[in-house]
Amino acid sequence: QVQLVESGGGLVQAGGSLRLSCAASGRTFPTMGWFRQAPGKGREFVAAIRWTGPSTYYADSVKGRFTISRDNAKNTVYLQMNSLKPEDTAVYYCAADWRALPIPTGFDYNYWGQGTQVTVSS
Repeated sequence: QVQLVESGGGLVQAGGSLRLSCAASGRTFPTMGWFRQAPGKGREFVAAIRWTGPSTYYADSVKGRFTISRDNAKNTVYLQMNSLKPEDTAVYYCAADWRALPIPTGFDYNYWGQGTQVTVSS
């Protein structure tokens, strides 16, 4: 059974850092990503990483502040978030796909985690 378990969310002051983790079980995934949903807004792409390359993708709003990485041995993807802003406040979701998605910024992932709350205070 496939499971994605996120951890690392919490409350942090603006300018601070957090690292999110997403541990996958059940199989390996060539493509893994992070999305977020702020209160009253739709879900949006944050970052993705493909096994082949490896290749990384970022939303413009997080480029230079967030870094996505993966540990294939642990089947885990990480999101290092630095210089956090109040507008980064959202529920962050891990996503995984058994395909090497050519454009991993969309919502067509096979599997989704339950989400972890990130709150950035001003």
